[in-house]
Amino acid sequence: MSLLWIRRDLRSFDNPALNQAVQSGCRYALYISTPKQWHLHHDAQIKLDFMRRHLLEMGRHLTQYGIELVHVSVTDFNEQQDCLINFCHDHQIEHVFANSEPEFNEQQRDKALLDSGLNITFYDCDVIASRGRILNQSGEMFKVFTPFKKAWLKHIRESGAECIGWPKVPDNLPQSHIIFAEQKLALLSQQLNSFDADENQSEEDCHSSSLSSQWPLADELMEKVVPHFLDDKVGVYSETRDFPGIKGTSGLSPYLAIGALSARTLYQQLLHRYPQLIEDVNHPAFCWLNELIWRDFYKHLLFHYPKLSKCSPFQPKYAHTKWPGERVHFEAWTRGETGYPLVDAAMKQLIKTGWMHNRLRMVVASFLTKHLLVDWRLGEQFFMEHLIDGDFTANNGGWQWAASTGCDAQPYFRVFNPILQSQRFDPNGDFIRRYIPELKEIPNKYIHFPHEYMAQQGLTDIYCSLLVEHKAARLRAIAFYKG
Repeated sequence: MSLLWIRRDLRSFDNPALNQAVQSGCRYALYISTPKQWHLHHDAQIKLDFMRRHLLEMGRHLTQYGIELVHVSVTDFNEQQDCLINFCHDHQIEHVFANSEPEFNEQQRDKALLDSGLNITFYDCDVIASRGRILNQSGEMFKVFTPFKKAWLKHIRESGAECIGWPKVPDNLPQSHIIFAEQKLALLSQQLNSFDADENQSEEDCHSSSLSSQWPLADELMEKVVPHFLDDKVGVYSETRDFPGIKGTSGLSPYLAIGALSARTLYQQLLHRYPQLIEDVNHPAFCWLNELIWRDFYKHLLFHYPKLSKCSPFQPKYAHTKWPGERVHFEAWTRGETGYPLVDAAMKQLIKTGWMHNRLRMVVASFLTKHLLVDWRLGEQFFMEHLIDGDFTANNGGWQWAASTGCDAQPYFRVFNPILQSQRFDPNGDFIRRYIPELKEIPNKYIHFPHEYMAQQGLTDIYCSLLVEHKAARLRAIAFYKG
């Protein structure tokens, strides 16, 4: 008897643990939810709802292989270990198949299970190039992205990155196994109604209205959205991706974050359309592939530097920095009340939708860490608490990049000007007006910094005042970092 342990891999396509489980004649798949652990890791309610929907869809997929998906809820990873061991004992499981998770707590849990004597095999499936394979001439992890990318491309050219497709349905599978799995699915659906309930959460959090229904399931996405993006949009991605007022990005990050899609699948789909892409870095579509390589970069970093999971900056010189930012300024930032329209519109987009445009993530992170000198870890946590695509490695890497504390981060003296960013990437103020309707009557000329115009027109009460003045804040930031 074997068992498939489902974790952050809620898909059937390109799932090596599932493939091996099916080949071994597996009849059970186990998902052990950990609401308290999710709460400690600041996972957003909208993300948990997205996971719940895809877990149920995974259960439907598994029925064709005669595999029953069992859901058990415990509090945290310690109880998760005991639950898995007991399940294997009760069902006489001899081998467990699972896909790896790179974060520190997850790695400690998995090591404890192996040390306990449990026969478990882990597979690396959330990156395109396997961890530990992209190293410099000294055999160490790269600390700058560009040489990592060059080595990554060389490795992929030589070794490839094949996704393994769908598991083969067993030829001799009794119909009774399929029927039994389908019957259990109805019970599973009822169980998952309390999927993310945590005794430490407030009633408001547990009944959040910010659910994921606006995001289709991965099957529909792969059938309709992905082909449209790769056929019609990826060629102009470099020209459109920075403008939040238009739909120029892929919108695939939530699916990658929970493992509903694999990066290898997207890579193969892209290479199928543009076979020359791996050799031609100047091709227009390479800009999007570059984003997938950045994703691998951050995940490889965590593999080599587990301290990143412990709230530590990548650059040791920032380890004991005393951030002078005020709590009241941080709270105003979370509400979208900084007085800079693009920053405020971006934060309101996050609160309202559970997602934020990538260009705006850089703008608001720079504003919090440089203009307000607030500890980047507060922003990192706030993002995780609200993002449907909250992924630790990408979120941590992005925040440390903005705060100049990370690997290959922007120089400390680079401070985004939120007014110029607004003028460049939302020239007519369309995005700003969508999320700050009180500014809808402000002329385009003044929409990026409306305060002088509002004072002239006697409209000072329709929008919040400035938290800080840009020029003064920039000089303060440079002096602080230099010190």
